[in-house]
Amino acid sequence: KVPSQISVEEAIRNAGRLLKEGEATAVKLEGGHAIAATVERLVSLGIPVMGHLGLRPQSVHQMGGFRRQAKRSEEQAALLEDAIALQQAGAFSIVLECIPTELAREVTGRLSIPTIGIGSGPYCDGQVLVCNDILGLSEGDTPPFVTRYSNLAEQIVSAATQFHNEVKGNQFP
Repeated sequence: KVPSQISVEEAIRNAGRLLKEGEATAVKLEGGHAIAATVERLVSLGIPVMGHLGLRPQSVHQMGGFRRQAKRSEEQAALLEDAIALQQAGAFSIVLECIPTELAREVTGRLSIPTIGIGSGPYCDGQVLVCNDILGLSEGDTPPFVTRYSNLAEQIVSAATQFHNEVKGNQFP
């Protein structure tokens, strides 16, 4: 497990830029023990950090695609240890993505910081789902837990096609 940053110093620079230029109020880092030192350093500088465990979107191709994580007992034990390491490093919250429901329940019960679930069952302190997934705007592979509450992509294509046809047919304007 290789951290996505070349160094802690680079992570500090990048996080600082996100807060200043991107007007972010916190940063989210994926990983556990491998990034704990980076989390600790960022927090010590006053940069709020949210951790992210389980399915990690920025590493999805390294993880073999969008599939449930931590299915085996040794993987579950490692994820719990990673969550504890992130809490000890100063993370204010942890996203638990696409892990077994009972593991999410155990992690949530063991931590004093909130967990935010995404496809990890009902026992996290909060829930989130990507807006593009909810609205049916995502293309290609999506995680198995995604529920599309609408299919705006089809509606957008239909509306654009109708507009195009009306322009070509001199019906618009």
